[in-house]
Amino acid sequence: MTEQAFFVLTALVDTPRHGYGIVGEVGDLSDGRVKLKVGTLYGVLDRLVADGLVEPDREEVANGRLRRYYRLTEDGRTALTAEVRRQTANARAASERLRAWRPADTGGLA
Repeated sequence: MTEQAFFVLTALVDTPRHGYGIVGEVGDLSDGRVKLKVGTLYGVLDRLVADGLVEPDREEVANGRLRRYYRLTEDGRTALTAEVRRQTANARAASERLRAWRPADTGGLA
């Protein structure tokens, strides 16, 4: 799962959102590390919809523009849960390795 897909799914856990709302929520969730552009967002959403992880929720007109809202599906919740477990296990393995790491003895050579 890409980082963008991970954060889009996470952004939709609590409520359906429209494109601009997803972009803002992803920025907040990632502390600004992930900046989705509109083309990237809709590419990610198209793939997530095709995979059955996200589905359209409703459409509204605001300021003369159509807003399409998306929501997380049960399959999306399951996939996100699995990805969280995978990332947690990876972080745990790296943390354990880092805690045990000691600089190699170079015999006084630097």
